[in-house]
Amino acid sequence: MEHSSRTGADRPSVSTVLDREVAYRGRPRALLVAVAAAMAPTLTAPAAAHAATDRAAKAGKRITVASGETLELTETTTASVLTIAEGGVITVPDGYSLTLTVNGVETGSALSELTDGYGGAATALSAGTYRGTIVLAVAEANEVAFSDLTFPFRQALYVDADGVDEAASTPSAVLGGTVTDTSARDIRLLSNGEAFNGVYVTGGGSYTLTRPRIAFDGNGRCDFIGYGASVTGTGEGTTLVVDGATIRNEGVVRTAIIADATANVIVKNSTIHCADGTLPDEYVPTGDTRYMMDVPWMLGLSGNVRATNLLGASTRASYINSSISSEKWGALSVDGGSKCTLTAINSTIANTGGEGYGSYAIGNVTEHFLGCTFDVGDYALIHWGASAHYGDSTAEAVADLNDSLELGLTAAELTKLPKRPTVIRAGRFMVLWYAAGSVTIDGGTQVRTGKTAFMCKAVAGSVTVDGSQGASITAGNGVIFQLMDTDRPSSVTVSGKPWKTETIGTYTEPTGSPAKSSTWDTTTAQATDAKASFTDISLAGDFYNAVWGGGTANLQGQNLVLTFDNSTVEGVISATTVKHRVSTITSAEYRQISEVTNTPGAVVNNGVIVTLGGGSTWTVTGTSYLSALTLASDATVQAPSGKTVTLVVDGTETAIKAGSSYTGALTLTVA
Repeated sequence: MEHSSRTGADRPSVSTVLDREVAYRGRPRALLVAVAAAMAPTLTAPAAAHAATDRAAKAGKRITVASGETLELTETTTASVLTIAEGGVITVPDGYSLTLTVNGVETGSALSELTDGYGGAATALSAGTYRGTIVLAVAEANEVAFSDLTFPFRQALYVDADGVDEAASTPSAVLGGTVTDTSARDIRLLSNGEAFNGVYVTGGGSYTLTRPRIAFDGNGRCDFIGYGASVTGTGEGTTLVVDGATIRNEGVVRTAIIADATANVIVKNSTIHCADGTLPDEYVPTGDTRYMMDVPWMLGLSGNVRATNLLGASTRASYINSSISSEKWGALSVDGGSKCTLTAINSTIANTGGEGYGSYAIGNVTEHFLGCTFDVGDYALIHWGASAHYGDSTAEAVADLNDSLELGLTAAELTKLPKRPTVIRAGRFMVLWYAAGSVTIDGGTQVRTGKTAFMCKAVAGSVTVDGSQGASITAGNGVIFQLMDTDRPSSVTVSGKPWKTETIGTYTEPTGSPAKSSTWDTTTAQATDAKASFTDISLAGDFYNAVWGGGTANLQGQNLVLTFDNSTVEGVISATTVKHRVSTITSAEYRQISEVTNTPGAVVNNGVIVTLGGGSTWTVTGTSYLSALTLASDATVQAPSGKTVTLVVDGTETAIKAGSSYTGALTLTVA
């Protein structure tokens, strides 16, 4: 942070300002509400705002910082007109932050270009003339470390274990409402500057926000720490409850809700939406989380803001009776953490811009979705190692989570939550697996996808579906489960400064045929296989395994293990090869990731192991290639009406008998 070497006598505007400074630091906490009310007239009442502006104008307080001048403020300062010429600078001493509000709206702050030091995270006041009730708020710095960077947070309310700390807060940015050391009610926070935070709760404190109205328009800089977020709960022992909130943000990584560092964040009865902003001119895509400001295109997505993010170790974030949406990228994200828990109950999770995911799961996270509605552009879930459950919001299930996750729902609140099924409408896929992990679907959950239901990229993904209460799976392209090699372009980093380092890569479709592995067993289930189990359900669709193996991508082979109990399945179940619409995929073809067509063929290293349990029937609709088939004593393999199915095992036609098992090169044909 630059400081002028001039003396007070050398700065003509300083001598006229010092006698007008108003000191807020060190005032008793109880005065916060009074200060906010005095300094921040309600914006929705133009007459009141104009009256306040008129009073300030009559007071005649003006501050001018000419080009080449630096004004250092040591305490909060008010004015009716502020003029900052191009090249003029307002600073504060080390250890403090500066925030400008005009009529209660944080404004004027602009992030510097991506450079050394703060990683481009510092803000400065933009040149221009500001008129109205002007407050230049000087507050104690809240410097938050992430990796090797330090981000200089500024926030409207800073709350720690002792309550609201005015010295680190910006009272003039709090419009209306009531603020105490334990709660804030009916406040409004508005920002059209950059990287200004709303409410920051930390240090083991407990705080409740009731009916806050927050609208931030302008970029943040890093959503892996929440720099520029509307609401943040962070730190071990911290509990933050947000009830009845309306949060609408627009800007690059201008996240609505951040839960971090073992905090417990509970959001209920709220509406949250975040829309994309405009990326800085100097930004290029990067996977470096210190600088990442848009979704990695290798996920097949675009967008530059996710509505929420869950971070840190053992952090909890829960959304109850709420609506959470992003324009693109993602609505509910878990990233950069470990062993966190994400929960949504009777909530709507959506993308409004045609692309995006409902939730992202990484770091052994546990995700619960009860009675939720997903209306997402691409994926309900991107799976990088997690356990996810989709089911009904039964009274028992919700009560169990209320206890285990310390949601704090009262008996009356629990009673008001109706039982609902989860409904998933995904533009492309229900689940995309990039790492091993499980998905459970039960109750009355309805899954409807535009493309393949379950997309697994050569990892030990598993899905368990219990249809006994009405759960159903409908795949738009007729493929229920696709196992295939990853087509995620490899990350290739262009040399240069970290903040100017582009992560690029190209996927190239393999040609020829896979080499048969001498070590891989396609007839027996392995721990590294992908697995799907279906109980009490009727399915119409295909199941494919297209993994090459034979040493490709260091993978000798992988099997698709399918189990059906008291279920019917109508479709092709087979080893296959896949082909993309294009032979290479770069960032320009990012939407082609996962878009493949299948050509069933004999098993090589891609075993398909099928078990038809009691009461199950497989209606074979086309030629299917398996490596193992087991039938219970009352299981049936049949062809569609008017046709017949034939089984050939290792070149020999073999009768299909209930209670039998077959291994080897199995081919089922329909005639």
